[in-house]
Amino acid sequence: MTTPFDEEPQRHRPGLFARLRSSFFTGIVVIAPVGLTIWLLWTVMGWVDSVVLPLVPHTITPEQYIGINLRGVGLIFFFLFTIVIGWIAKGIIGRSLIGFAENLVQRMPVVRTIYSGIKQISETVFAQSERSFEKACLIQYPRRGIWAIGFISTTAKGEVSERTETTGALMSVFLPTTPNPTSGFLLFVPKEDVIELEMSVEDAAKLVISAGLVYPNAKDPSSPDPAADLPPPE
Repeated sequence: MTTPFDEEPQRHRPGLFARLRSSFFTGIVVIAPVGLTIWLLWTVMGWVDSVVLPLVPHTITPEQYIGINLRGVGLIFFFLFTIVIGWIAKGIIGRSLIGFAENLVQRMPVVRTIYSGIKQISETVFAQSERSFEKACLIQYPRRGIWAIGFISTTAKGEVSERTETTGALMSVFLPTTPNPTSGFLLFVPKEDVIELEMSVEDAAKLVISAGLVYPNAKDPSSPDPAADLPPPE
């Protein structure tokens, strides 16, 4: 039995080993992301150098003049080479050469399949002419009564639109996953089942990435709504 006059028991302080272990794991949490990022970039630059530098004339490499091989030089050569190729491809001669090469590739049974797949992926990922999503929307997925945020890309066309058993138009909706919105599902949803949202695509993406924690709000939540103080209409 204790009384108010009893001394307060001293709290047990962690030992030296426990404090060192806690500091060690805290340091790992801080160092690991930075270290892994630097290691990944260093490895990628080394891989690009090993592929590009053997194709570069030895007389124009920095190693010929400074005596050491600088990592990342191959990446710079690749960057400049890509810019030159892109500049040439925009011209008449470049387009003619590309057309001739593609016609030649289309005659090769195995090569044309590989080339077509890589070309479609490259155009989808890197082409700046591709338009972005039009609007954010709500659809019922994976069943009625459960709502999910999607992004409207375009109206379905061609065989997809013709072979579906719907009377109205179909919308191509990309349904992203959380927290990585770059992966998801392509759904063809009847237009009447798509509810367009007023929020921007960027705000909807933030909502998906944050798993609902960052909710877009056009109004300032710290200021009251003036309409809330008005009496209800009679």
